[in-house]
Amino acid sequence: GYPFPTAPPVDPFAKIKVDDCGKTKGCFRYGKPGCNAETCDYFLSYRMIGADVEFELSADTDGWVAVGFSSDKKMGGDDVMACVHDDNGRVRIQHFYNVGQWAKEIQRNPARDEEGVFENNRVTCRFKRPVNVPRDETIVDLHLSWYYLFAWGPAIQGSITRHDIDSPPTSERVVSIYKYEDIFMPSAAYQTFSSPFCLLLIVALTFYLLMGTP
Repeated sequence: GYPFPTAPPVDPFAKIKVDDCGKTKGCFRYGKPGCNAETCDYFLSYRMIGADVEFELSADTDGWVAVGFSSDKKMGGDDVMACVHDDNGRVRIQHFYNVGQWAKEIQRNPARDEEGVFENNRVTCRFKRPVNVPRDETIVDLHLSWYYLFAWGPAIQGSITRHDIDSPPTSERVVSIYKYEDIFMPSAAYQTFSSPFCLLLIVALTFYLLMGTP
């Protein structure tokens, strides 16, 4: 005659704040100029919390979003953290190591305080990871500076597949977790008229049209 106890409510995923970018956390945005964590093709933030680094990732995908820590901006021999949307609707944080062009899942996962959500065809997650870890070739020390590799793509039954674009973006220089910047990288659709050559071509064409043909 007694009612069954109800499950405790699950805290909703707190939206990623971009107003803090460049102030209390570092951010990378890839996509349309002025985009935020909910509209960029890819978004990443990082900040120090005690002995941990908190990462926030989001991408326009129904599969996975990841960040890799590399010594040379090239895929291969990299420590990778990925947020993967599985068939049950959950977002799981997984640890990978790039062997050449192939990502091998590593059972030793340094992530903690994990949370993730799949909404509006976006995978978004948040997790912490220790700054210092015991020596292991698959897990880097984050107190050192690394190039950051940004990638996202589809998943099949919770397993990641090839990233969405052939040449995923990377940080232009090594990243220090102790330095907070807000860096924007235009996606391919917004790079067409941003190069010096294209700007020079536009100026020349405009001058030609104004002067007229002989």
